[in-house]
Amino acid sequence: MNLQERINLLADIGHYISTENALLSEAKEQAYLRNNWFIPEFVELSLKNIAESFLQKDKLEQWVAHYHLDDNITPKKVGIVMAGNLPLVGFHDFLCCFIAGHKSLIKLSSKDEVLLKHLIEKMQSINNTTSSLVGFAEQLKNCDAYIATGSNNSARHFEYYFSKYPSIIRKNRTSVAVLGGNETTTDLSNLADDIHQYFGLGCRSVTKIYIPKGYDFVPLLEALKKYHHFFDHNKYRNNYDYQLAIYIMNNLYYMTNDSVVLVENKNLFSPISSLHYEFYTDEETVKNSLTENQQVQAIIGKNFIPFGQSQQPALMDYADGVDTMQFLLGL
Repeated sequence: MNLQERINLLADIGHYISTENALLSEAKEQAYLRNNWFIPEFVELSLKNIAESFLQKDKLEQWVAHYHLDDNITPKKVGIVMAGNLPLVGFHDFLCCFIAGHKSLIKLSSKDEVLLKHLIEKMQSINNTTSSLVGFAEQLKNCDAYIATGSNNSARHFEYYFSKYPSIIRKNRTSVAVLGGNETTTDLSNLADDIHQYFGLGCRSVTKIYIPKGYDFVPLLEALKKYHHFFDHNKYRNNYDYQLAIYIMNNLYYMTNDSVVLVENKNLFSPISSLHYEFYTDEETVKNSLTENQQVQAIIGKNFIPFGQSQQPALMDYADGVDTMQFLLGL
């Protein structure tokens, strides 16, 4: 498969995702049955973002134009360890490897092992050469390079096992928002998406907000009611009840709209159903500290990534700021 054929095949998959069909619907249902965090709302959202942001022919061609790609590349075998916190969270790594012309050997998370397999099977049915370019395995052995995504703890194991090979090892990251206090109702509604989409489980989910002294929380709490239907989800509701009990027992000041709990806390990472906040006096100081913080994936706000776009990365938005395509082309 040459580069143009790979682009055309991916564009076909983008069209497939965007078209109603029984096989894909069954795969979506199976994904939810295997992992109840993958509710239909968010499976649909992930697939929609992939189809519209990654798998459009013109966007793929514009993306590869940034790199020196040709059909004379010597294919390497790249082991990819995928996380399972979001539906198809590792798709971009596969996409980079496929476009670069390398062979992918993928270890899927048990939490997300349905959707990608289904899409690869569809690719194989369109062009059976895909079978020689993509494979799945429980153990990744004899690879030339590795891309592994996980927690800080698993990253230590990855670094130990893959230290002799070229590799990208990703650790825990999260995202934050910087508010000025003059946000519109639409801004806050979009911020609710940045916070709540995928239940806040992704590295691009906003888990902490920075606010000026004297900030009025009422409009924000009202906007966050947009996701009050989360209370119908047992796993989320159990987390909310648990966190609320902890705050009450520890006599901590908190605010809630009966769907999310806001607590003042310097920690960037907040538990599911909670949102941390911190007051600031100078936005530029906050910006500088966050830009240099290796735990921050994205910053949302009027002077940063626009509200509502945290969960919509483009092809050039690489995790941890590491250019995966450049890494793969340098093997």
